[in-house]
Amino acid sequence: MRRPAPRRIVVVGASLAGLRAAEALRAQGFTGTLTIVGAEPHLPYDRPPLSKQVLTAQPGPPGTALPLPAALDARWLLGRPAVSLDPTARTVALADGTLLPYDGLVLATGSAARGAPAALAGPPRGVLTLRGLDDALALRAALVPGRRLTVVGAGFLGGEVAAAARQRGLHVTLVEAAAQPLERTLGPAAGAYVGALHRAAGIDLRTRTTVTGFRAGANGHVTGVELATGDTVRADAVLLALGAAPATGWLADSGTAVDGGVHCDPYLRALRPDGSVVDGVVAAGDVARVPQPLAGGGRLALGHWTNAVEQGAAAAATLLAPGTPAPFTAVPSFWSDLHGARIRSVGLPAVADEARIVEHDLAGRRLEVAYHREGRLVGALTINRTARLAAYRTALREDGEPAQQPAPAA
Repeated sequence: MRRPAPRRIVVVGASLAGLRAAEALRAQGFTGTLTIVGAEPHLPYDRPPLSKQVLTAQPGPPGTALPLPAALDARWLLGRPAVSLDPTARTVALADGTLLPYDGLVLATGSAARGAPAALAGPPRGVLTLRGLDDALALRAALVPGRRLTVVGAGFLGGEVAAAARQRGLHVTLVEAAAQPLERTLGPAAGAYVGALHRAAGIDLRTRTTVTGFRAGANGHVTGVELATGDTVRADAVLLALGAAPATGWLADSGTAVDGGVHCDPYLRALRPDGSVVDGVVAAGDVARVPQPLAGGGRLALGHWTNAVEQGAAAAATLLAPGTPAPFTAVPSFWSDLHGARIRSVGLPAVADEARIVEHDLAGRRLEVAYHREGRLVGALTINRTARLAAYRTALREDGEPAQQPAPAA
């Protein structure tokens, strides 16, 4: 039986995925009431520049606001985070007491930066994280040329901030628990290549070690970072780049499966712990944990720009589908720029059990790696070889889509 078309749709999350979902709803013919809820006071803005241009551009940071279509016709509730969801009553409660009824709901609350581990509770002033625009502006103010910055975590975010700080003329120490930067994501060979880029740029890269404590001056501001090796690194500022956690705390009592993100079916519909569909609720972006064909159907939450764009549009289509929705099968992709090197990837290198080096030229600043899982291509990475990714993307798209089964009724 077909469900009636929704008249009231609420989008919780006013960032990229939420905005793209709202745009797609209007583009696909939704004419009802559209409400967009945002925890931050800002209208949607682009996040990739926060660890790059916002930190380095002179004389001041560039604008990062995303363009808003004139025909969006949305009610914006900004600076008013959602605090609970009642899927039976079909209502979302906000921190200010507002209760929003809905016929359709998009969960696009993104993720939050991980702070200091519990063993390091109460870090001093000057120990920062980076997730939102206000975080980026605070970090930019700390990047004073000649000062010392320690970045804890050499993933993409940590590496980009370290590169930006070197560009600004800071002394940078980059601390990583693994043997190489990005080793868990890209494997040891690509990780060693990225590590060499950092060191060539003058970054003091410390691997196979963790932070055991902070030192602070009489004014309560950080002065150093203590490492498991026994060394103490002087620091005027510290950035914790320890990854992000999907923002699902407000869904704890909703009956929705939220372990590691909102569990979704292949159509981006939110699920209960028993695997049944939460009627009228979809998820998109960093908060969504979606089955990935390249990972054998395992559910993954992917914090990539393209993922947010594509899932936002797909989630909207599922909400409006009069019958069977279309499964989400887009091939993941991401990019980063480090020290002038253009890093681009498609697929899921992190799920591979084998990395095959196609080209490795550190002096020429070129790298190409193909990733396989049980002999099947699951991803590819290039550095300054972007044009080569098209063939990989085609192969992943053609080989990575399983035979489709009809979607069960919601």
